[in-house]
Amino acid sequence: MHSTLTGSKRCIAATVALLIALIFSARSPAQATGPFEVINHAAAQSNVPMHHLRGNMYALEGSGGNITVLNGPDGKFLVDAGIALSRTRIRKDLADVGKQSVKYVVNTHWHWDHADGNGWLRDGGAAVIATPQTLKHLSESTRVDAWNHTFAPVPTNGRPTILITTERTFDMDGEKVHVMPIQPSHTDGDIVVYFEKNNVIATGDVFWNGVYPFIDDQQGGGIDGTIAVDNRLIGMSDDQTVIVPGHGPVATRADLIAFQDMLKNTREKIAALKSKGLSVDEIVAAKPTAAYDARWGGSIINPATFVRVVYDGLK
Repeated sequence: MHSTLTGSKRCIAATVALLIALIFSARSPAQATGPFEVINHAAAQSNVPMHHLRGNMYALEGSGGNITVLNGPDGKFLVDAGIALSRTRIRKDLADVGKQSVKYVVNTHWHWDHADGNGWLRDGGAAVIATPQTLKHLSESTRVDAWNHTFAPVPTNGRPTILITTERTFDMDGEKVHVMPIQPSHTDGDIVVYFEKNNVIATGDVFWNGVYPFIDDQQGGGIDGTIAVDNRLIGMSDDQTVIVPGHGPVATRADLIAFQDMLKNTREKIAALKSKGLSVDEIVAAKPTAAYDARWGGSIINPATFVRVVYDGLK
């Protein structure tokens, strides 16, 4: 039996607690030193539970970013591929909801916690949909200074096979799946996906529910683009829309609006301090996120890291 959404929130809260424990422990079994190591270790420990959304749709959490699943006679349609360390548990979850194989996988962006599973899914016959920018990052060494990590090019079987630059609609399992490339936001090559009949939006990392987001300024993302895309998603949704964020529990439109308000207010405060000539260290010390830290600051992107992300993304 699949967990309820309330159960999903409990499981994700437990995952967040694990991440915090790893960050602040002397050393973890994985010798975690940064987000890459910490998140991989958490994925290795997670059972990757699957939660029913509505109709023939499910969400998996615990393998890096959330994974959205449409299941039916035409095959499975996935949004994001998770971390390859979790493939055995992901395979089991997918088999539990139906015998159909995975036909399509969308990479909402290039980060490993959303695209690392491409290889085994492609080996099983799936086509991987992404933007040209995502293919570029996966095909070359890419440095993320904020994580103190350089990602090597992924093997050929881990790279996208269908590249899109404009919206494409797939008719799958009685559903119209709208795959929509968006402006640079979390990275320079993001995609969001709208499942029309089920009224479900998979956002990738332009929305993190209940935790501060990472924005990859170094690879073309930025706070302003993220705010603009979230405005678009708010306009697309209604009070009945189920929203699967990149990280955090399955959400509602009200959760997305709260996230958007936090982003806009934080951006305004940091921009005002930056315009006065304060350095990033001085702005961190001023604690411009203090009003939001209790709700948003309890995970791997802590308040100081988030302030630096926003500061670096201001143009």
